[in-house]
Amino acid sequence: MASTQVLIVGGGPVGMGLAIELGQRGIRCVVIERYREPQRIPKGQNLTQRTLEHFHFWGAEQALRAARTIPPEYGIGGLTAYGTLLGAYHYDWLQRELVRPYYYTANERLPQYATEAVLRARVQALPTVQVLYGWQAEELKDEGAQVRVVARDPDSAERRVLQADYVIGCDGSRSRVREQAGITQTLSDHDRMMVLLVFRSHQLHELLKRYPGKSYYNVLQPELDGYWKFFGRVDLEGNWFFHAPVPPGTTRDNFDFRHYLHEAVGAEFDVEFEHIGFWDLRFAIADRYRAGRIFVAGDAAHSHPPYGGYGVNTGFEDARNLGWKLAAVLQGWGQAALLDSYDRERRPVFESTARDFIARSIETDQKFLREFDPARDRSAFEAAWNSRSVGAVGEVQAFEPHYEGLPVIAGLSPTQGRGGSAVGQHEFKARAGHHLAPALLSDGRNVYERLGAGFTLLAFDAAPERVRAFVDAAAEAGLPLAVVEDTAGEERTRYAADLILVRPDQFVAWTDSGEAMNIDARAILQRVSGRDSGVTA
Repeated sequence: MASTQVLIVGGGPVGMGLAIELGQRGIRCVVIERYREPQRIPKGQNLTQRTLEHFHFWGAEQALRAARTIPPEYGIGGLTAYGTLLGAYHYDWLQRELVRPYYYTANERLPQYATEAVLRARVQALPTVQVLYGWQAEELKDEGAQVRVVARDPDSAERRVLQADYVIGCDGSRSRVREQAGITQTLSDHDRMMVLLVFRSHQLHELLKRYPGKSYYNVLQPELDGYWKFFGRVDLEGNWFFHAPVPPGTTRDNFDFRHYLHEAVGAEFDVEFEHIGFWDLRFAIADRYRAGRIFVAGDAAHSHPPYGGYGVNTGFEDARNLGWKLAAVLQGWGQAALLDSYDRERRPVFESTARDFIARSIETDQKFLREFDPARDRSAFEAAWNSRSVGAVGEVQAFEPHYEGLPVIAGLSPTQGRGGSAVGQHEFKARAGHHLAPALLSDGRNVYERLGAGFTLLAFDAAPERVRAFVDAAAEAGLPLAVVEDTAGEERTRYAADLILVRPDQFVAWTDSGEAMNIDARAILQRVSGRDSGVTA
């Protein structure tokens, strides 16, 4: 029987990201991953600026960028078209570069199997992490003080019993960990059968050269009633993927997939299929993300249609959020309320993502397609189409996940803040519960280059005694705290605060503009570390 601090079931991108987060913090981990090699299905390609911040702190950003399959000069943008890809109506879609100034890193695009290869290489360099490739977790039981897991190697039938302080299920939408932990799901079925095609076509690459800088293409057709035909470029060597609704009962053999592709593009081209798979279009969310010592993250906690590239990015944020909190509790400087806050922070963000971005997008497309038709009223259609183009910009700017007013965020009580949500507004101003924007300091370095592995106190023109109060309170509590002071940098003034307490995941825990007469640093640190989540500091 082997023992470890954290056992992660599922070594896909989220599980490996979590292992890196924990392993870098000195936490001993075991990862059980059934696939010996990454599966070459090019899903989860769009990685946001926020996700690349994670890779930066995981020491894997440069390796990830080197693994991309589309040259940087080609671009990684998207396009929405009406009728066919080669038709008269199209506009830029999902322009994530619009919010680039609010993040330390630029976004990226590459197939998920390439991302997984980078994560596996990084994990291999961490002596604190052991990976059992080719193994499966069969049984798990929370025994109170630890979780007992039985794992099996299907090839040899060998079994191992492992014990861990905590177990995290990162084992996908059909999570065995979630089921055995007794965590139920809420499902929202759209009653649509979807096909995923992976294919090769050099002629399609030539046809779409008319759209420079575009790598994914969303086609709206009235007969699909708001559901998309979606093309994604895997590389510049003729590899593509495609997903769209198909009639119930469709199989590999009874449907003309080649014609379906040609119909979406508006022209014929060569097609060589490499994979044909099917899935049901639905939303699913675990009714809780924690059951005692067992947690779920990524697709095991939430899943949705692959619209907008939210899935894998949401999973990576789960890993960062849960990772530092588990490390804090295991190392003794965080308390149990931190682990409860994982569910309180992350579940509302996914609910909002599903409701306010993905489902609403489908509903908006349905309404548009039912109301406007260029064959019936061209001028009305074109006016509405141009309005959609403007709205596509607003959607990117409005996606700003935050934890405003939640228990381990100081400054607002839960009744004062809006609560966790994916809907927000990108700002440079430092706001409690929101992601910290980057800023250059007077020494020429970015704030992000100065952040510590634990909490960081940004002190800008703050009185020395105010800074000292936090340093002393952190030392008393055994809380890791780095202090970054600056008095001359210009960009840091856009934070509009003299003191900013930043969490290990780069979310702002508390701010002060210098107007408060008295600051109880001890109470603030107690709250943000989970020692007293009822304190309003």
